[in-house]
Amino acid sequence: MNPALRRIHRAALRLFADKSAGQLNVSELAKAAGVARGTVYNNLASTDDLFEEVAGQLQAEMHQRIANSFEGVTDPARRIAYGIRFFVRRAHEEPDWGRFLVRFAFSNAVLRSMWNAQPAEDLKQGLTSGRYRMRPDQVTSALTMTAGSTIASMTLVLEGHKTWRDAGSEVAELILVALGVVPDEARAIATVELPLLAPV
Repeated sequence: MNPALRRIHRAALRLFADKSAGQLNVSELAKAAGVARGTVYNNLASTDDLFEEVAGQLQAEMHQRIANSFEGVTDPARRIAYGIRFFVRRAHEEPDWGRFLVRFAFSNAVLRSMWNAQPAEDLKQGLTSGRYRMRPDQVTSALTMTAGSTIASMTLVLEGHKTWRDAGSEVAELILVALGVVPDEARAIATVELPLLAPV
């Protein structure tokens, strides 16, 4: 992605976090990105598709960063806990990113696919290996519980009710216990030092 388009996407993410896709105009986008209107037109095939482009980029980038961060981590419980905490910490570090995701995570099909990738795989692996105690028909509900709790924890952080460390660790611990991990072990997994989120 060229630097101008990257600036446009970042500006769009900030603007979309506060307004709907249909309310964004080129002048406002150009001003927020610090570029000329012509630069916006030269880098976008259509402003109508910008929201989907930004959502798709966010989804693909976060999926890849988490996958890179999981290298060498095979325990599905540790992977679920890390994943939850990565999302919550990033919302703290990049509030515009967090607000965008909180606002559209469940209403946009591209963003919803984040939860159907790695988290779904880790839940199925945990079930198959006996790490989690749930019925096979409960995987979808467990996935919904995990995604919803993660987004709610991000909201707590963004609104200043909890620190990212407390919100991320607490929800990770509660999710692991709900999945069948022994409480003391769930707490240990959820409070271990969180590694840096790997770059793409």
